[in-house]
Amino acid sequence: MKKKKPNKFPDQAQGQPGDQFKMLPEPEIIREDYKGSKKLDDKIALITGGDSGIGRSVAVHFAREGAHVAIVYLEEDEDALETKKLVEKENRKCIIIAGDLRQQSFCKAAVERCVEVLKKIDILVNNAAVQFPKDTLGEITNKQLKTTFETNIYPYFYITRAALEHMDEGGAIVNTSSVTAYRGSDHLLDYSSTKGAIVAFTRSLSQNLVKRKIRVNGVAPGPIWTPLIPATFDDVTDFGQDTPMGRAGQPSEVAPAYVFLASADASYITGQFIHVNGGEQIGG
Repeated sequence: MKKKKPNKFPDQAQGQPGDQFKMLPEPEIIREDYKGSKKLDDKIALITGGDSGIGRSVAVHFAREGAHVAIVYLEEDEDALETKKLVEKENRKCIIIAGDLRQQSFCKAAVERCVEVLKKIDILVNNAAVQFPKDTLGEITNKQLKTTFETNIYPYFYITRAALEHMDEGGAIVNTSSVTAYRGSDHLLDYSSTKGAIVAFTRSLSQNLVKRKIRVNGVAPGPIWTPLIPATFDDVTDFGQDTPMGRAGQPSEVAPAYVFLASADASYITGQFIHVNGGEQIGG
């Protein structure tokens, strides 16, 4: 019997960046019946924000498909070690790299660490992000604006630039945007703006790299149950209920889109986004 996805959540709160082990219920990372088929056999994947939520789910799915993984995260050591454990349970290698992606020097060092230990990079997943909900534009301080852009979009340039020095023909880059880039969000003005920038970055970079035969695509999730949610919203009890499906998604329902875009199954796809959003009808 398939596990039923919750459509309501108990009241809870925590500070950013959020810890997965504190969530009730904990997000579903991978379906029990998910069967790998060597789609990414012996590939090396570098995943930012890979300690929890969508990033952890991507890491575990990639591992089940045969990839070795390096995850980059800020400071959530307990979550990162659990992700490492889950990847290694799939008999794949995993290294964890802690640091601040806002620092260009750290991004370069993280890439070099991945290559030093795992020898190459075949797949890059840009995924780390923060959000600070505010009801009006006037409430968004210059400090918040700077933090949001420096966390959500600058590292996509920093780490991708460094990774491309080590990526060969057949490589794949998968970027995480958001449904908010397409429909907007009245309480996430700065966050949704960075997610729109990621869409433009993805489409432009795909054109830039097509001659190198490196594909660049993205995923635009809707409301997904991750640590970012109880860490940033005051009330999570009805989170995701305004979607056509009437519930939030689980990371386990998003990660297979990353597997597809990273694999040879998507060999004729670049500059595109997959919308995993519970049924919202949006263009792009």
